[in-house]
Amino acid sequence: MRLLTGVFVDSPLSRLGYLYATIVGLVWGFVWSTGRVERRDGLFVFRGMPKRTFGRGGSCVGACYLTDRNVSDAVLEHEVVHKRHWQRYGMLLPFLYLLSGRDPLRNRFEIEAGLEKGGYL
Repeated sequence: MRLLTGVFVDSPLSRLGYLYATIVGLVWGFVWSTGRVERRDGLFVFRGMPKRTFGRGGSCVGACYLTDRNVSDAVLEHEVVHKRHWQRYGMLLPFLYLLSGRDPLRNRFEIEAGLEKGGYL
């Protein structure tokens, strides 16, 4: 099991997945964003996204945060943790996130990022 962790988690392979996700997020953000785009705490923040282009209050894809207007300091701190999840797990993250469940109060990634900062409490 440790061998698999070394290959897929915090590895060159996971970093490649993070880079790929970031490219996808950048393309998606530049296509759909109608608001200001800025760089904050290592995140590309895309505002003015149509609601159908992201989940919940916003979505982190690689180093990109996609939202309509949910950009408080607390939310961005929450999203920076999700960026680190992408760095650590790469393209495994979407699968691990789904396995963790849709309920943010029980999802380990949302708990780790901070439920209050994410606006879940």
